[in-house]
Amino acid sequence: MSIDEKISVLEAVLFSSGEPIDSDRLQDTIDIDKSTLDKLINLLNDRYDNSNSALIVYQLDNSYQLGTREEYAPYIKKAMETKNNSKLSQAAFEVLTIIAYNQPVTKGFVEHVRGVDSSSVVNSLVEKGLLEEAGRIDVPGRPIAFKTTANFLRCFKLKSLEELPPLPNHEQQVTLEDIEQQD
Repeated sequence: MSIDEKISVLEAVLFSSGEPIDSDRLQDTIDIDKSTLDKLINLLNDRYDNSNSALIVYQLDNSYQLGTREEYAPYIKKAMETKNNSKLSQAAFEVLTIIAYNQPVTKGFVEHVRGVDSSSVVNSLVEKGLLEEAGRIDVPGRPIAFKTTANFLRCFKLKSLEELPPLPNHEQQVTLEDIEQQD
């Protein structure tokens, strides 16, 4: 199979899926290694760039997804009449942060860190596709653990969780006294 044919197969598989596809699965499908897959993805993205295409291949952790460029989002939303794309609340950002940096975690863990009931916020983030179940913890009651999704990575323009900014250490954190001294 020629390089052009492999790129076309890659494009067809990504297009048909509509969901992120694990790189191992793509490698097996096209019968190539990881290095070749990366090169094919780059060539496909170059093809899209050179033709001013609205399409782009996104890397989401160890998977890839065919999508559209960000600048076309308003037109897609208008055409699809999506009205459920509401902004996230401060509580939702807090929950996402806790889970992204500590995943997989239970609702109980999130509530312990935040100090308030977070069940409805977690459920809302699951509905929005930013969180998903990651199995059950092997403790009494077998609570459900949650983790972030590929959609989370896409929404926050991250290739992987390693791109999350580092948490400040204790010395870098601002205290209430620091803020009061500035006033």
